[in-house]
Amino acid sequence: MKIGMQFAMPVELHALPGAKDLEPFETISGVPFYEIAPGITACAGGISKVNAAMAAEILILRYGAELVVSAGVAGCMTDLPTGSLVVPSEFVQHDVDTTALGDPVGMVSTVNRLAFPTWKPERCVEILRNLGTEAVTGRTATGDWFATASEERTARRAEWIRDTFHPLLVEMEGCAVAQVCYRNEVPFVALKSVSDHLFREGQMEEYFDFGAAIANLGRVLLPFVKELQKEAL
Repeated sequence: MKIGMQFAMPVELHALPGAKDLEPFETISGVPFYEIAPGITACAGGISKVNAAMAAEILILRYGAELVVSAGVAGCMTDLPTGSLVVPSEFVQHDVDTTALGDPVGMVSTVNRLAFPTWKPERCVEILRNLGTEAVTGRTATGDWFATASEERTARRAEWIRDTFHPLLVEMEGCAVAQVCYRNEVPFVALKSVSDHLFREGQMEEYFDFGAAIANLGRVLLPFVKELQKEAL
């Protein structure tokens, strides 16, 4: 099975063993693509939903990905420890709002969905456990906003996202990848590592010191993806 691994930032991709020394085999629309292992192509597509969607479409249509795995760090809306691994069970887009047309907040037009599920999150947790790593599942909210509650204005927005969508995590790419996979009928898995906590003092300092979160993700990600290759999807 061909798998596409998608990151937002090069530092996330470079957490994979030996990835820093790899040369891209092709660059498309400014996105470099790497062969991580037989049947596994990876890229760091860039931050935000448009970049993520573009890279996911390339992985599927050009490289024939039969499963796409989105991996990286994410902000936490609860009190999970830094570096905790999360297998998102579904994604929503907190910055989509067509309520003026009578839609529920978060409804994604064209596909008319509020939530985009991932492939068998409980099975993914089981695979990680068999690899000696614990993970939890939960909803993740995506949007083109670096989520922070560091000032009154942004705190109100963060609280609204928390109280409206009830996510465990918040980040900037996952639901865009999930939407592309949904429209292409390609299974989608995500694995995220907690880098910072929105409602904790010192969140920004915590985010820029996410070495432990990256290391925890990089240590288990490739073995996890190789196990996914063996699954009957």
